[in-house]
Amino acid sequence: MAQANGAPQPVAAPSQLYVFKLVLLGSGSVGKSSLALRFVKNDFKSILPTVGCAFFTKVVDVGTASLKFEIWDTAGQEKYHSVCHLYFRGANAALLVYDITSKDSFCRAQQWLKDLEKEFLPGEVVVMLVGNKTDLGEKREVTFEEGKEFAERQNLLFMETSAKLNHQVTEAFSAIARELLQREERKEGPMPPRGDARLALGRGPAGQAKCCAR
Repeated sequence: MAQANGAPQPVAAPSQLYVFKLVLLGSGSVGKSSLALRFVKNDFKSILPTVGCAFFTKVVDVGTASLKFEIWDTAGQEKYHSVCHLYFRGANAALLVYDITSKDSFCRAQQWLKDLEKEFLPGEVVVMLVGNKTDLGEKREVTFEEGKEFAERQNLLFMETSAKLNHQVTEAFSAIARELLQREERKEGPMPPRGDARLALGRGPAGQAKCCAR
């Protein structure tokens, strides 16, 4: 666009666009679908158990870069466990979710992490452990310290959330986005062009892997 005096205005360079696959893992009823819905549409409602896998996308801006999340929300029921690996193949990040009111879901999250480690090299993907349903704190069975200590031992990111109250939901996804972009910046070579296909991650913190379960 030209200015009134005819001098051309500088055109801003387009922001870098990255595309990353993120899978939501954990037992049934821990709130994976609710977290995805809150993040993508800022909405919360009762959701029936996911059958197979649901798919969402959302673009977020991190500094001068834009990041598109391809979010795969996996079913957590045991009957889908055998096909879970079909959904998290090629994933760049995983949200490993448990319900703070259910010790069993916390134990299952640890098992899902082991499953991830069978599919990915240590540090190949960004993994965040998420304790959901902090709005039910009076029924808590897993302390904040328990979740944090496990995450630190496994070199995972960690956060507690409430999809219902929209507590730290955006912050959780943003933390993953920042880590993914930092890994890209640490890579050698030129930046890929805008709209480039999904990028493979470089090595990050040790002891990470990923899987698909609800």
